[in-house]
Amino acid sequence: MPGTRKLGRATQHRMSMLQGMVTYLLENGKIETTVTRAKEVSALADKVITLGKSNTLASKRRAIAFLKKEEVVYTLFDKIAPFYGDRAGGYTAVYKLGPRRGDGAEMALITLVDADTLFGKDKKSKSKSSKKDGK
Repeated sequence: MPGTRKLGRATQHRMSMLQGMVTYLLENGKIETTVTRAKEVSALADKVITLGKSNTLASKRRAIAFLKKEEVVYTLFDKIAPFYGDRAGGYTAVYKLGPRRGDGAEMALITLVDADTLFGKDKKSKSKSSKKDGK
């Protein structure tokens, strides 16, 4: 159940940290963090994307109240939510990476499913390689 991990922080600090991480995830498509934080961010990101699928004024106001950057809210409603329109959940994936070098904390990579297609990163790499091959 999401929201049950306290992550060793006060409520205000924890929610601010998680809001920032969800904003960064929706902005860039992936984050590297600890496993427990990744699980919390995954649950919250899924809820925010589901909120974006309704595309009403009330849902936009709730998203603006939750996310840290206004341009990410517009990206959520214009790009991300329509991309996952026919999907019934599971918008994020958490991959375990292994221990962190400094303190041995278990690290994880959290990504949006099909983030390369969504953010167009796949097209940029192909266009650069095709230009190099043509020369």
